[in-house]
Amino acid sequence: MTKKIIVIGAVGGGATTASQLRKLDEAAEIILLEKTPFLSYGACGMPYYLGDVIQERESLFAYSPEKLQAKKKIDVRMQHEALRIDRDKKTLFIKDLVKGDMYEEVYDALVIATGATPFKPDIKGLESINSFTLRTVGDMDRIKDYLQNEKPTTGAIIGGGFIGVEMAENLTHLGIETSIIERSSHVLSVIDEETAGVIQQHLTEKGVKLHLNTGLHRVHPKNDLVLDDGAVIHADFVILATGIKPTNKIAYDAGLSIGESGGISVNKYMQTDDPSIYAVGDVVESFDLIDGSPKQVPLAWPAHRQSYIAAKHITGTPVPFRGMLGCAIAKVFDMTVASTGHGEKELIKRKIHYKTVTHKAKSHAGYYPGSKDVYVRVHFCPETGRIFGGNVAGGEGVDKQIDVLSTAIIGGLSVIQLQEIETCYAPPYSSPKGLMNMVGYKAESMMK
Repeated sequence: MTKKIIVIGAVGGGATTASQLRKLDEAAEIILLEKTPFLSYGACGMPYYLGDVIQERESLFAYSPEKLQAKKKIDVRMQHEALRIDRDKKTLFIKDLVKGDMYEEVYDALVIATGATPFKPDIKGLESINSFTLRTVGDMDRIKDYLQNEKPTTGAIIGGGFIGVEMAENLTHLGIETSIIERSSHVLSVIDEETAGVIQQHLTEKGVKLHLNTGLHRVHPKNDLVLDDGAVIHADFVILATGIKPTNKIAYDAGLSIGESGGISVNKYMQTDDPSIYAVGDVVESFDLIDGSPKQVPLAWPAHRQSYIAAKHITGTPVPFRGMLGCAIAKVFDMTVASTGHGEKELIKRKIHYKTVTHKAKSHAGYYPGSKDVYVRVHFCPETGRIFGGNVAGGEGVDKQIDVLSTAIIGGLSVIQLQEIETCYAPPYSSPKGLMNMVGYKAESMMK
């Protein structure tokens, strides 16, 4: 019997789920709903389009609705909003936002991929200044229009996470004097403070003004921003990069369990409380690969992997999801910073006993021109050698080092076994003993 599967949301997780379902089941009826006019776009590329690094807006879009429908025989319905789920009747109530019509569709399986929405802090006077979030294509277009037509000279970014530092770089490239306002003691709070210090120094050298341990208290009518610590800075506009919250309303209204993070609770096959309803991507609270605790990671890799897991289970070839490390990376001007697993702050919070090994070296043989400094921190259990996580910052090859570390964690290698990883060597690329090899040798003397 042919299955009827409805997917709500057509950006990363939703569009990937629909494509995977078609790959695994040629006969299924697949309906893909998206309430906006935009399908399957590269949200991570938006800061670079705004900074004129990516010139063509259309290059951010993987598929047009027509192409996806024709190539994969998926019923793509743009500007159709899923309003309510009747779990007993396995029926979804939908609104055509263009025509205004309401209608119903029954389903055999339903996938919720509604993503997340920006968190907007309640700041007095914020309405008196041009303020933006950056989450959707519509957000991106509004910022682009403002930058091109108003030609601002100063801007402030509220929040020093990955989007915050990426936008700081791109606004600076446009000649805009940029400030970052961050409540934590350092930018990129998921990485260790020592690693963040390397990045902060680089940001400052590039002209970005950092205001740490403080937040935006209020906005005066003449675009003066009053911070919690009493400082006053001027900005023509503000970008709110203060985090996101899962768009969970349709699941909540249907009585599905919601986790502490606000994400929809799922099992290892991405099923919700209702076995016929799945959830993937930024709307999900899944679990941590290190200790199995609930975890919500709004990044591209988990969304795509979860889409595959859900599609495999729906089509009767189940593969369990093993959990998330939360691997993340960002370009910050001439440097790169990346992390995987648990950082020091998280380990302390979870009361996990750990030791930290650090290593600073050149990205490739020092006698070959162009080598860059790379700084590595890895956290591990001093009794067993189990690797908990780490972060890397430097001018070259950071992605390689963090990927090696992530692979080691997933493969269950101990910190000492990092010595054994045979990496390629030639002077333009590395050293005879790779950076992670050196971490392994150093950690051996720290083991009990």
